[in-house]
Amino acid sequence: MSQPKVGTIAGFDLTVQNADGIRDFYADVAGWKPEPLSMGDYDDYMMLAQDGNPVAGICHARNGNADLPPQWITYIAVSDLSASLARVTEKGGEVVRQPNGTGPGGFALIKDPAGAVVALMQNPHPS
Repeated sequence: MSQPKVGTIAGFDLTVQNADGIRDFYADVAGWKPEPLSMGDYDDYMMLAQDGNPVAGICHARNGNADLPPQWITYIAVSDLSASLARVTEKGGEVVRQPNGTGPGGFALIKDPAGAVVALMQNPHPS
């Protein structure tokens, strides 16, 4: 999968207690094919469209993801996560979950001034 460009949607994830059951639900309802993604002692899932392209992730609410809400989270690629988070608060938003890392793939949850929640993800490619 190619890296998303800054300012574009980097992906969609759903983090829930019963990822296996929800994986099966979306496989049956949407026709997605689950591809296991090893997390060490358990698997999360990359969900693939009929053509084999990744469309979403379904994850267990464990370890570093235990506090994520059970809702679809959209990830927006940014070139500098720290700078973007500073602008969130400057512009009246709120950081609701601090970054889980500082390198590529690190993300934070924010709430915009209207109350909508989205994730900002550090992109390894600035353009």
